[in-house]
Amino acid sequence: MKIAKEYKWEMGHRLTFHTGKCKNLHGHSYKMLVEITGGLDKNGMILDYFVLDNIVNPIVEELDHSVIVYKNDIEVLDMLKKLNFRHVILDNECTAENITNYLLEKLQASDIINFASKIKLRVYETLDSYAEESISL
Repeated sequence: MKIAKEYKWEMGHRLTFHTGKCKNLHGHSYKMLVEITGGLDKNGMILDYFVLDNIVNPIVEELDHSVIVYKNDIEVLDMLKKLNFRHVILDNECTAENITNYLLEKLQASDIINFASKIKLRVYETLDSYAEESISL
């Protein structure tokens, strides 16, 4: 059985390697579909959506109205620190794929592992482009 829920946030980023517009600091309205596969409990639920919100919302809140930045992007990191702006540091470039993997790792380290046999994330960077990954637990 599967359940799914959508989460949305606003976030800035840039791609230091990019030769086009994405080299510039810019933002997106992100949307993430979290899909959980698992067995039903005695009440016929995989996971209560309230519990899912308690797991996912703190992760989304950390990202909302922040800048996600590659750890080697020293110029942007210095600027963000100087201005005291909210930011999250990634070990890799801030592509949709790497952001999806980052979010999947955060969920894998959460209590969600007590309820799911598989997690699938679809992270939309724009209305019509997304990255998707899943893991079996």
